Amino acid sequence: MAFESGGGDGSGARLAVIGAGAMASAILEGAFGAGLLRPAEVVVAELDAARRSAMAARGCAIAPDALGAVRALGPEGAVLLATKPQSLPDVARALGGGEPFGGLVMSILAGARSERVRGAFGGAARVVRVMPNTPARIGLGVSAVAAGAGARAGDDALAVRLFGAVGEVARVEESMMDAFTALAGSGPAYVFYLAEAMARAGLEMGFDAETADRVTRAVIRGSAELLVRSPGESGAALRAAVTSKGGTTEAAIESMERSGVGGSIVRGIVAARDRGAELSRLA
Repeated sequence: MAFESGGGDGSGARLAVIGAGAMASAILEGAFGAGLLRPAEVVVAELDAARRSAMAARGCAIAPDALGAVRALGPEGAVLLATKPQSLPDVARALGGGEPFGGLVMSILAGARSERVRGAFGGAARVVRVMPNTPARIGLGVSAVAAGAGARAGDDALAVRLFGAVGEVARVEESMMDAFTALAGSGPAYVFYLAEAMARAGLEMGFDAETADRVTRAVIRGSAELLVRSPGESGAALRAAVTSKGGTTEAAIESMERSGVGGSIVRGIVAARDRGAELSRLA
């Protein structure tokens, strides 16, 4: 079995990573920075040559395929499954040439139920599902961790530590993963959607594009930080504090309420949850 240069041959690795895209890379960097892992303790299976080279340069071992990565694990090793959900059948085929893996598998595959992930590893794995969101790339993510098929008490502890290094972690039941994905996994897109609308409004009112963009980013950053630093005040309370009777903010909020903006956001998030559940059933 051939391994590329990096962290040695991967023998006895503590973590096998299948799929080394942006999210997996962010998780690894968080783990390295927090001292949870060393690059030499990680073996990576990745199809993309540039990503393989980046992981090798970081000091990780590179396996020829998913089976090679799993076989390189030491007795206490775990797997981080971070491919695209539609790649799971390919992973299953690659793993089909070996013995069923009975260790811990942490899956970040959106919509892939733990029973399906366990089946891909031969039906013996202990699966923990995790749903991170993109701010994990800058250490400000929020991730859901759910014990899944075959998991034992305490199997979610490693996932909590790993994903806690790139943000906050919420333990949930697997039945709530679609709801979490809708609220938090897709959540950054809702904020970016608001940013688009605010910047567009700036343009319509006469600001140049650079100024409208810069002001919008500053408003969203400051408001988000104020919300974080005000744990005793709800979003509704903070909004009310800005909304003077008969003032400009009240005019804006009343217009949005007449247009059903708040209700539309709620319905949109519920629609995302329902679509996630539908995709889970189809998978």
